[in-house]
Amino acid sequence: MEFDTHGFLRPSAPRSWLRHRSTGFARTCPFSPGAADEDALAADLFPDAIRRSTGTGSFIDAYVGHAAAAPFRAQGSSGGMVSWVLAELLRLDRIDGVAHVVASRDPQQDGRFFRYRVSRTIEEVHEGAKSRYYPIELSDVLREIRDVPGRYAVVGVPCFIKAVQLLRREDPVLRERIVCTLGLFCGHMKSARFIESFAWQLGVEIADVQAVEFRQKDVTRPASTYTARLQLTDGSSVQRDWWNLADGDWGAGFFQSPACNACDDVVGETADISFGDAWVEPYSSDGNGTNVVVIRSSELAVLVSAGIADGRLALQPVDAEFIEQTQAAGLRQRREGLGYRLTWHGRNWHRLPLTPRKRVVADAHIPLRRKAIYRIRAGTSAWSHRVFWVARRTGHPQLYVRWAAATQSFYHAFSYSRGRLGAVVDRLLPKP
Repeated sequence: MEFDTHGFLRPSAPRSWLRHRSTGFARTCPFSPGAADEDALAADLFPDAIRRSTGTGSFIDAYVGHAAAAPFRAQGSSGGMVSWVLAELLRLDRIDGVAHVVASRDPQQDGRFFRYRVSRTIEEVHEGAKSRYYPIELSDVLREIRDVPGRYAVVGVPCFIKAVQLLRREDPVLRERIVCTLGLFCGHMKSARFIESFAWQLGVEIADVQAVEFRQKDVTRPASTYTARLQLTDGSSVQRDWWNLADGDWGAGFFQSPACNACDDVVGETADISFGDAWVEPYSSDGNGTNVVVIRSSELAVLVSAGIADGRLALQPVDAEFIEQTQAAGLRQRREGLGYRLTWHGRNWHRLPLTPRKRVVADAHIPLRRKAIYRIRAGTSAWSHRVFWVARRTGHPQLYVRWAAATQSFYHAFSYSRGRLGAVVDRLLPKP
């Protein structure tokens, strides 16, 4: 896996190998048409998960709340539940190591700000807390899991967990040693240029950035108020709220991976347990952070129930509808939006080489404003890479920043406009 010109990690191999459907890559890439989909994987993995909805997939239990035991909630971006479950698995000797994403100790030397690592103590687990909106890959930790006997947990976004489950089908060593998977709800993946954009807008050189915090926690402000903070090599730091950045609206799709436009899993449907943010009131206003939790493994259902019973977890049971409400925007993008995007490729979508099979059918029968939003998002994603590349190559950061600010304003006009502005937008759109 190597970084490309746009800051994404991509497989480096002959084109013939990438496209040949008989290779292991064709069976294990989560976006390959030759790979099993999430429904098929979940049916094999979680026979006890009899509750089901379109948005959540199969599950046993679902909760909203946080880790009551210190210091998990305070050290995490949200409610601290991911770190709590990992620490509990280690404490109970259910696993020997955790494959998760941590910050690089020397990003300038390492050539990246984050990477996967295997942690073997609770103290090391805490180093992986908080959100990482950055491209990473699994090859090093998978190699370590193959080389070092033991029981491992793997943490990842939905497509990473799906890839792990597909690999476990192919590789008996991984099937035996990876005993637990923890999924993270995902809006989309960003390129490495996202951090460079932060640096440009905060007036610092990317070469001077030592560490990145995408969501600095402030208990006095709503959890939905994201603040980006860059720690510099001289010990100082700079920060700014995302909403005050030219490309700070997550929903606009700046620096989004192209693969995310073909994804239909928001909540990690193939993971033993999945975690997200509770983006509904009153939880989204609580600056301490609150998780939603979806459990598919019977063993983990018992583990979480025990944590609730002894007061170390403050969780309340919820249903699938509640979980879907907390992720409403992401599910629209991956369901309604994906259905519309499938129509852009015409009737031959499923005949294109290396096009994944989707659980969503092509459908263009949606309101015109929604069509405009999905078109703008896709255009923003594609052009953000190109415009940033030009600005980076020419040494003119403001070229990108001004373009991003104008693009974000245009997106807001369609997405959030109400009253008179909304009426103007509706009049500009052609009538169905």
